[in-house]
Amino acid sequence: MTLLRNPVIRGFAPDPSMVRVGDWYYVATSSFEWFPTIPLHRSRDLAHWEYAGHVEGAVPGNSLAGVPDSGGIWAPSLSWDGERFWVVYSIVRSVGTPYFDTDTYVCTATEVGGAWTAPRRMPSHGFDPALFHEDGRLWLLNLQNDHRPGGNRFAGIVLTELDRETLMPLGDTHLLLQHDRLIEGPKLLRHGGWYHLVLAEGGTGFEHGVRVARSRALSGPYELDDRPLRTSRDDPSVPLQKAGHGELVRTPDGDWVLSHLTARPLDTPKGPCCTLGRETAIQAVTWDADGWPRMRQGGVRPAIEVEVPTRPDPRVSEPRGSLGWPWSTLRAAPDPTWADPAARPGWIRLRGRHGPESLWAHSLLAQRITEHRAEARVIVEARPRTFTQAAGLVLWYNTESYLSLDLTWAEPEGEGQHGQQWRGGGRTVLSLVERDEGMTRQAAVVEVDADRPVLLGVTTEDAGARFWYEADGARTFVGPELDFGRLSDDHGTKLRFTGAMAGIHAVDLVGAAFTADFRGFHLTCG
Repeated sequence: MTLLRNPVIRGFAPDPSMVRVGDWYYVATSSFEWFPTIPLHRSRDLAHWEYAGHVEGAVPGNSLAGVPDSGGIWAPSLSWDGERFWVVYSIVRSVGTPYFDTDTYVCTATEVGGAWTAPRRMPSHGFDPALFHEDGRLWLLNLQNDHRPGGNRFAGIVLTELDRETLMPLGDTHLLLQHDRLIEGPKLLRHGGWYHLVLAEGGTGFEHGVRVARSRALSGPYELDDRPLRTSRDDPSVPLQKAGHGELVRTPDGDWVLSHLTARPLDTPKGPCCTLGRETAIQAVTWDADGWPRMRQGGVRPAIEVEVPTRPDPRVSEPRGSLGWPWSTLRAAPDPTWADPAARPGWIRLRGRHGPESLWAHSLLAQRITEHRAEARVIVEARPRTFTQAAGLVLWYNTESYLSLDLTWAEPEGEGQHGQQWRGGGRTVLSLVERDEGMTRQAAVVEVDADRPVLLGVTTEDAGARFWYEADGARTFVGPELDFGRLSDDHGTKLRFTGAMAGIHAVDLVGAAFTADFRGFHLTCG
C-alpha cells in the first residue's frame, strides 16, 4: 500500500482526467488561456507525480489571442483504446454569456510524451466532452447547452456514436440524463453489468460534487444514485473544498480509485478564497452490495491522507528546458521574438509588447504557486526611457487581478504626470501596482539606480503579499502589504477558473522594442 497526501498535483491543476495504461497512471488537466496546452502528468504509485509533457498543437494556429480570461481549453478528457491515447476537449471562446461558442477537438498519440496528431473537430454540443470506447466502437459524451432565452445552459448529458476514422456522427444523438441540479463533466465506464455515468454536480465552486448514474443500456435510461459519491459542500470545515469533477479508474489488481478536483481555501475577513486555484486529488473507492461506488473511508467527504493499493515509487524526474515546464505563457507559446534565453547567456531577455490587460500579446512568463506561503525573486536589468516601458516581477491571476513591481520611468520627483518628458530628465523607479476588477492603483514608487541590475522579490503568506528589492545586500520593502486574496477563484463578480502565478513580464506600448534581461528567477513554495 502507498500513503498519498492530497492534493497530489498542487496548484492550478483542475478538472483531472485520469487513465491507467500498464503500470502508469496519467492525468490531463485544464489549461484555459495558458500554454502549454493540456498539461499531462504521470505516476506509478498515485502519490508521486511528474510532468510528462503536454498536448502540443491542441489549438489550431497555436494561438488563443483574444480569448477571454478563464476561456480557452476546458476539461480535457484522456482515454486509451488499447493502442493509442485520445484526448478530447473544448476551446471555449465566450465566458459568462449564453453562447459558450465552443469548438470541440480530438487529438491522438501512441505515447503521452510523444507527438500528438493535429486537432480534428468534432460535434460541439457544449463543453466537457469525453470519449467512451467499447468493442472497437467510439462514442462522444457532451454537456448540452441551450442558449435560448429561458433555456437551460446545462440542459443534460448527450451521447453520439462516431465513426472512428472520420469522426462523423453515426445515427442520432441520445439524451442520457437531465437533472434539476447542474450536471456536467460526464465520464462513462462499464462495471458489473451496468453502464456508470460519472458526473460533476453543482458547478465548480463550493457546491461542487461527484454524482453517479447508471443504466443497463448504453443509451439509457439512467437512474441517479440517491446520494453523491463525493462532495465537501455539506461541511465548510473540511480542508479540501470544491471536491468535484471525478473519474473512476481501475488498478491492475482490480481495486478502484477516483481522481477529482479540489481546493484549499484560506479563511479571510471577506470569506474563503482559493488563491492556489483548483488542484488534483485522488480517493480510494469500493463498490457496495447494490453495485454503487462508495468512498472507501466512508461518507462523501474527501480525505487528505489516503492509502491506495500500489507499491510506493517516489522516483520523479524534473523537466528540463530553459523556457519549458514549469514556465507558462498567456494565449500563445513562448517565441524567441519576445522571449529569448539565448540572447545573453544565463539570462532571459523579454521584449516588451502589450500591457498586462491585453488579451493578445502580453510578454509574460509565469509559474504556478503551489502553497499558501511562497517567495519569488529575480534579478532584472533594463533601462526604460518612458512611462510606456516597464519590466519586472508579477503575481498574476488574470487581466483583472494582478500585483506587479516594475522597473519603469517616472517624471522628476515633485513633478506631476504630464505625459512623456520628451527632452530627457526623469527617474528610473520601481512602481508597485495592484489591479482589481475595474481599478488600477499605484501603491508605491521608489527611485533606484538606473545603471545597475536590481533584485526584485515578493513573499506571500496566506492572503497577504509583500514586495521588496535588494541593493548592496539590504532588503527594502516597497509599499504596504497587498491583498493576495484578490488573486483567487472566489474574488470579484466574474467567472474565474485558473490559479495564482508568479512570473516576469515586460511592456513596451509604443515601439514594442524595449527589452529587459532577467536572471535567476526562483519560486519557492511551502
